[in-house]
Amino acid sequence: MKVLNSFGFPVLRFNFRGTGLSQGEHTNGLGEVEDVRAALDWLEREFTLPIIFAGFSFGAAVGLRAAYADPRVSTLIALGLPAVAVADRSNNDDRVYDFEFLRQCPKPKLFVSGSRDQFAPPGKLEALVNASADPKKLVRIEAGDHFFEGRLKEMRVAIEEWLRETLAVG
Repeated sequence: MKVLNSFGFPVLRFNFRGTGLSQGEHTNGLGEVEDVRAALDWLEREFTLPIIFAGFSFGAAVGLRAAYADPRVSTLIALGLPAVAVADRSNNDDRVYDFEFLRQCPKPKLFVSGSRDQFAPPGKLEALVNASADPKKLVRIEAGDHFFEGRLKEMRVAIEEWLRETLAVG
């Protein structure tokens, strides 16, 4: 959010259904794709700018699915994208992540992940990115975990540099 704001882009942050004070129930991704589409609709009404999608973890997985084919979205940024899912039996959450749609997505894509991200083990995220259509870039933040704890500066620099290269901004 701070990186995009620093370039003058407006940012919309929201909670998915059933999170925080939002209404509805979590649906393991199905309804959440509609949440992202509703957010894109709102952005289109409020601003007349190309949209840069950026999401973190589950939000990246769901948001990519909603944004990859949307003509209003110019670029995609996935932070901490889960390449593997861990079932959470405490809330019947059996997430399965399938990113086959990225094979046909010609939009510029940035993937940023910590080298110690338990949801993006070595080889898995690389295979996912390699299978995605160009243009794409993967940045692994050395010693970073899923939440980039202690490595937020490196994550920010990676996004800033990529935006400068990709959009010729800043």
